[in-house]
Amino acid sequence: MYKKLRQICALALVVMTAASCVTQKQMTYLRDAEASQTQAINANFISQSETVLRSGDAITVFITALDQEAVTPYNLPTAVYATPGTDKVQATPTLQYYIIDANGDVMLPVMGAVHVAGLTSTAAAQAIREKLEAQVVSPSVQVRLINAKVSVLGEVNRPGQIALTGERITILDALAAAGDMTVYGKRDNVLITREVNGQIELARVDVGSAALYNSPYYYLQQNDVVYVSPNKVRAISSTNAGLWLSIVSTALSAATVIVTVVK
Repeated sequence: MYKKLRQICALALVVMTAASCVTQKQMTYLRDAEASQTQAINANFISQSETVLRSGDAITVFITALDQEAVTPYNLPTAVYATPGTDKVQATPTLQYYIIDANGDVMLPVMGAVHVAGLTSTAAAQAIREKLEAQVVSPSVQVRLINAKVSVLGEVNRPGQIALTGERITILDALAAAGDMTVYGKRDNVLITREVNGQIELARVDVGSAALYNSPYYYLQQNDVVYVSPNKVRAISSTNAGLWLSIVSTALSAATVIVTVVK
């Protein structure tokens, strides 16, 4: 009887250890992606080169022309004056920017409101230039989004916010910037939280599948939140594993006492 109890406890330990293993397949990104699939992937792939502007975004707008003095009134000052009406500036000039309001407009000097929400930076620059051409000869407009970020949380090595230094970021870029997933991250069930037209949108993607390339969430948008869920292994890892080992050890000791008493 004692031998049989020991065998049962040993089997429980083996099962628990096996359950805590993460296979190579589970840890692999785009595991089913093959060179032969590129034609099928590209048939539905939509490349995104720029982020679409939205209400609440901060942008810089810089206007130039052959006659630079003619466009001076249309630009915010690049320096902050220590005292209004003087020519003394602070030692560190503050970056001047515009906030896109709830209506999707930016209020530009002289020109007034210009609708830019729903446009890329390039398209917004074109909209401003078209409005400006009636007042300035051959203007050039540059628009840049400056407060874009995404957040990566959960089972990654460096969770936190990631500033977008370029005009686009993919979910793979974001995971790389967060130090990659831990071995406990569920690669087939990554949650994306996105705000669309004032409503919260939730979606789950499988970063282990080549179908990721054709997902509308492959390219992230500003303020997206990426959450990597823990897998089942996490439930019995670290302190939990120690707890289970303690329980099995206690059970084995109890079984030994029982067998001794019975004998």
